[in-house]
Amino acid sequence: MATELTVVIAGAAGDGLDRTGDTLARTAARLGLHLYTYNSYQSLIRGGHTWLRLRLSEEKVDNHGDHLGVLVSLNQDGIERHAREVEPGGAIIFNSARFACDPVLVPAGVALVPLPMPELTAGLGKIQPVMQNTAALGALLHLIGFDLEVTAEILHETFKKKGQEVIDQNIGILRAGYDHAAKKFPTLGCQWTFSRKRRPVITGNHMIALGAVAGGCKFYSAYPMSPASGILHWLAAHSEKVGVLVKQAEDELAVMNLAIGAGHAGVRAMCATSGGGFALMSEAIGMAGMIEAPVVAVEVQRGGPSTGIPTKTEQGDLNQVYGASQGDFPRVIVAPRDATDCFHTAVEAFNLAETFQLPVIVISDLLLGEHRSTVDPEAISSEVAIERGEWVEALSPDDAQNGGYKRYALTPSGISPRARPGREGMIHVSGTDDHDEHGILISDEHTNPAIRRKMHEKRMRKIDGVRARLQPPVLEGRAGAEVTLIGWGSTWSVIHEAAELLDRAGIATNQLHFKYMHPFHGTEASAILKTCKRTIVVENTFSGQFARHLRAESGFTVDHVLTRYDGEPFEPAYIAERVKTLLAGKAVDLEVQEHEAQEMAYHHIRIHMQDRARPRRVRKVPGAAYGEDVWAVELVNRTDGRPEGMLVIGASTGAGYGWHQAVPSLLGETSSALFESSVGLPAGADRQSAPARRVQ
Repeated sequence: MATELTVVIAGAAGDGLDRTGDTLARTAARLGLHLYTYNSYQSLIRGGHTWLRLRLSEEKVDNHGDHLGVLVSLNQDGIERHAREVEPGGAIIFNSARFACDPVLVPAGVALVPLPMPELTAGLGKIQPVMQNTAALGALLHLIGFDLEVTAEILHETFKKKGQEVIDQNIGILRAGYDHAAKKFPTLGCQWTFSRKRRPVITGNHMIALGAVAGGCKFYSAYPMSPASGILHWLAAHSEKVGVLVKQAEDELAVMNLAIGAGHAGVRAMCATSGGGFALMSEAIGMAGMIEAPVVAVEVQRGGPSTGIPTKTEQGDLNQVYGASQGDFPRVIVAPRDATDCFHTAVEAFNLAETFQLPVIVISDLLLGEHRSTVDPEAISSEVAIERGEWVEALSPDDAQNGGYKRYALTPSGISPRARPGREGMIHVSGTDDHDEHGILISDEHTNPAIRRKMHEKRMRKIDGVRARLQPPVLEGRAGAEVTLIGWGSTWSVIHEAAELLDRAGIATNQLHFKYMHPFHGTEASAILKTCKRTIVVENTFSGQFARHLRAESGFTVDHVLTRYDGEPFEPAYIAERVKTLLAGKAVDLEVQEHEAQEMAYHHIRIHMQDRARPRRVRKVPGAAYGEDVWAVELVNRTDGRPEGMLVIGASTGAGYGWHQAVPSLLGETSSALFESSVGLPAGADRQSAPARRVQ
């Protein structure tokens, strides 16, 4: 079995978390390991709880998994929020000169690795607080058995522009952390086989940009909107080198119209945004369909609606991209499944857009777009097929005798010969009203139903041609399985791993995954699904948009829909446990869980208590006074551990029922009297008849 380990680096913006994670990721990649990172960050320049999860493995991984082996905490908050997650045999690394780790937070079998930073860095010059991360990284390298010299080489490359003194200082701090840990603590026993094969560490956004360049993109327009901005950043930084004109427009309306104009003029053009920006682009998408202009639009989803949760992931925009603009028109919607697929999908999108003269929407999401993973260099190539479609450069004798150039000629395929604007003898109208073969509007005096019908049919015939080119979905895994997990887009890997977990648990499971949302392979999907015993759609939405789409396109209704909509991505064990619940016929438990009560408490602490406290213990208490059971969260001072009070949270609704200052600890009490008195009820109050009320 392949060796793997997951590391969480936790802190706040400004703690050097990103650089630490990047250095560790590059080290792992140079040693020949695969990795996948999940970066949970806030939409703040500074502050807020941030953590980076790195899954390191000898085999290819494309999700962040379920386990935690080592926590590297760069602030007190990180210790308190993640220490409980570390599994036996793991370790917690922290700066003991600034932070403390309450033993109640540490699971059995987890080693504490405190680093006395002033002692370690004595004699290394003036040390900035942020440089604690480098010493922690050094200690981590010892614990997990990584080659220190590889990381030292990376630090040399990172700081070479700042001079040798800065290089020496950083490498000195790295070695100090490594040597201290080597003297004080044993390794965790990871038995790595380092192939030393170098692999680039990339994101899905980077791969879309690279695929666009390989596929001949010459124009890119965008307005910055996370999580799509990475495409803009990469193309802007490399525009001259790769020959792509990059335009940052004033808003998403201009972005889409610029891209359509470039595509109409004859160059391969692309734009990208997230859900809110795509909403503004919607009308122009319909224009591209009407004037048959090729364009590629990338929609990188985040939590919605409205501004939603800008730094969290979701699959909630499928309805929007499918229904973009009004009326019927041909378009293609493609959902890549991993970073490598992002590269190939970008190439394919341009070929489809130009071959069939229509808009192609690539629908990704924050998880796929922003989170880093390794890719084998041989999996991508700049030598790709470029299909420009049907072009006409000069008027033929037949054209001259048949009414001249017809931009929208009624053809059996639905594809009309395309000419670049300005070609001699090929003047034509490209209006957004419906039109005849020359582009002349059919509603100048009165509409022409006959021309409208045949022109509409012409456009829509393209869909049959597109569908014939696309690979239908295939069933992955054993035939005749007890359960079939169904997904689309970025959930492929996590569903695949969940299926393996279920298989090992004795529940035979296979997988059916969809890449092409439109045109949809409804007939093929229906034929496969009719042979399946129990079907479960897994998707990051509240309403099960894909399950509804699948039913509409194939006529097949799945047995269950397994959703997640809290902004976090799926994990394999989360899916496996939910599947077991569904198979047992149990309803999904929507009650606030203990860890969720703690998260709600942290929100209260940050907003109302200036981060001075932390949750120590949590107890679920019958709470008829509030009309529901409640979580009683005991808060203690973060510095000295003295009681601060108690927060009461509804176990069903999640409602905050008030903050009760400096009350005794409830935990361990066997009677209800103490709870009743602490929340303002008279002792012995009738639990069944006490009115629900909110304590302020």
